[in-house]
Amino acid sequence: MNQTVLLTGASRGIGLALAKTLLARGYTVIGTSRSGVIDSIQHENFHPLALDSTRIESIEESHKEIFDRFDQIDSIINNAGMGPDLDQLIPDAVSLNSTFEVNIEGVVLLTEPLLERISDSGSVLMISSKMGSIEKCIAFDSVGYRVSKSALNMYTKILANRLPSIKVAAVHPGYVKTEISETALLYGRLSPEQSAVNVLSFMESDFKSGIFWDSETGSELPW
Repeated sequence: MNQTVLLTGASRGIGLALAKTLLARGYTVIGTSRSGVIDSIQHENFHPLALDSTRIESIEESHKEIFDRFDQIDSIINNAGMGPDLDQLIPDAVSLNSTFEVNIEGVVLLTEPLLERISDSGSVLMISSKMGSIEKCIAFDSVGYRVSKSALNMYTKILANRLPSIKVAAVHPGYVKTEISETALLYGRLSPEQSAVNVLSFMESDFKSGIFWDSETGSELPW
């Protein structure tokens, strides 16, 4: 498998599991983290990259490094995300700003210049959440996280409409045991490794561009 994948948020959780699974399947992986150091992966096809998506200077530096080192990218997996207000009922300015900086603003600013490097048969996956589904929303907590994922879903649809030769999808990774929240760590149904296998199985399938997919249940989600 001689394909190159840009994976954000590769230092822990689902991202780290995705990076290891991609490498095991023969992909070349550009894995981002804030420090650019991911000691838990030592592989000749792994290329760590420093990226702080809250800083435009860091995003621009990452573009330069990618353009200098790689002529083509086959897939982008926008996995990096945060949820400081998960399980919180009332939104606050600090968590709202930081959530939108990482979960949507950073994704858009990173992705746009890289689209010209994606192969015609390539793909862009947004690691979203069913918590961003407007139709399925019956709760009233986690305002910043939910709204940011709804915005990410809209960006997914916009790219799918604009880029007919590239497949674009929003993917719910399942309820995963990660440190994004205490409840996820306690009650998550999937390990990061199980989630990674599900997400990559979807990426490698002949999926329909512009879809919102639940990789845990293997079914389409309503927007």
